[in-house]
Amino acid sequence: MAEGWTRHLKDDVIEVYSAGIAPHGVDRRAVAVMAEAGVDISGQRSKSVDDVTGVAFDYVITVCDHANENCPIFPGPARRPHVAFDDPPRLARNAATEDEALAHYRRVRDEIRAFVETLPEALADADTVDKAGGDE
Repeated sequence: MAEGWTRHLKDDVIEVYSAGIAPHGVDRRAVAVMAEAGVDISGQRSKSVDDVTGVAFDYVITVCDHANENCPIFPGPARRPHVAFDDPPRLARNAATEDEALAHYRRVRDEIRAFVETLPEALADADTVDKAGGDE
């Protein structure tokens, strides 16, 4: 969802790459809630950080605690701010209904959008950035 929002809102100022430490495929619920918001991420693919080697990053932003703790070191001067968002699949795991599961995805989708709207300014002096874009 972060890649989708960044491409949709900031494509003219940010070149975005999205990759994970353990790709699992594009989540159908994420595709659905992003489509509700007018952003098509159905063409995205789940990638490993190994798929983006050789790219000189200015920032490597981790968005979940597991990635923050296990993110590989990228060569060069890339800064590594962490922005903690809840993990919708984990939250939805115990949902009683599909609507309840989607509610978690919608909340995180909206939090990610709010953060992306603050970019790139929110990254200027922060190593950890809260969801509203300010320093912690």
